[in-house]
Amino acid sequence: MNPVIAFTVIMMIWTISDFISKKTNTMLSSLFIASLIFLIGFKTNLFPEDLLTSSSLLTLGTTIVGFIIVHIGTSISLQEFKAQWKTFVIGVSAVVGIAAFLFVFGPLFETTNHVIAAIAAISGGTISIVMVQEKAIVLGLVAVAVMPVLISAFQGVIGFPLTSMILRKEAKNIQVQYRNGQLKSNEKSAIEEKTSGKLPEVFQTTAGTLFIVGVVVVVSMKLSEFTGGIINTFIIALLFGIALRATGIFKKNVLGGIDAFGLMMLGVLIIIFGPLATISVNDLIELIVPLLLSFVIGVGGAIIFSVIAGKILGYSLLMSIAIGLTSLYGFPGTMILSQEAANAVGETEEEKKIIENEILPKMIIAGFSTVTITSVFLTSILVGFMI
Repeated sequence: MNPVIAFTVIMMIWTISDFISKKTNTMLSSLFIASLIFLIGFKTNLFPEDLLTSSSLLTLGTTIVGFIIVHIGTSISLQEFKAQWKTFVIGVSAVVGIAAFLFVFGPLFETTNHVIAAIAAISGGTISIVMVQEKAIVLGLVAVAVMPVLISAFQGVIGFPLTSMILRKEAKNIQVQYRNGQLKSNEKSAIEEKTSGKLPEVFQTTAGTLFIVGVVVVVSMKLSEFTGGIINTFIIALLFGIALRATGIFKKNVLGGIDAFGLMMLGVLIIIFGPLATISVNDLIELIVPLLLSFVIGVGGAIIFSVIAGKILGYSLLMSIAIGLTSLYGFPGTMILSQEAANAVGETEEEKKIIENEILPKMIIAGFSTVTITSVFLTSILVGFMI
């Protein structure tokens, strides 16, 4: 297919997906809409099989995944984690619960590869899915590569309304506590750092920033090779991102604001649609049962483990469940749902602020602990067991 036409078609699909997602208040995620369009397009031959490869976006995406990982690392504040360490522990417990339950019920799945794909998708986001897909494609496991894409497409459909309902009930409990004098107004919220970092000005341009981040990724690759691949490149890149922000060398969200960031993110997202072009209809039908099992078992494990951890750490039942469910969507869903709950329940600006300050920091850190950190760590280990 002509590269220009292919690129333009993909941009059209993503534009439509974003538009529908916004119109439904993100109840239908752009990922879900895009997956549906691509799947229908490929299976009806409306789209040629080489649509994604012809656009060059797949090549771009696989090249800059490490850059995005470093960027994610710089979005993590150690100060915020210290303030919300209990939330972090509950979030980690939720991911452990997902993995534990899916492995216990593993015999219900066709292969262990399907179990690993389910764990990566239920517990994480794009990066975890890309890890599984890269290994699955190398092994010639197209159905396994597609499975996390389909799981991810439906995560928001399940996670958003369920979490919204739970957070609104928690907001009402907080409202009652505030009115009974058990809570006081607290203007402090998640810590916002407004620093440009310590990089020389020459490296604060688009090219300069990409050069420095690229060096970090190359070093991460070399260190991974030094360990014989035992420590995944992405894990090292994530740790570098966290450390470089903590030391003030990199600013928060190091790639934010540069001209290329939006296209880079699109490139990474396009990776996950690749297997949809070659999977057969029969394979899709055979994935229905594994998909249902993944959600029922995985989400069940996340809820049970997060409730147990929350009980030990003194969190309410509802807040613990909400933290566990962040594995289904992560940021910005964590922020949007928290603000919606506060605005829906609070009857005054003071009440809304109180509720938001109680819920929002926990949900933000929860999303980082599940999707951004624990899932990436766990998936990087599990893909080594795929055969």
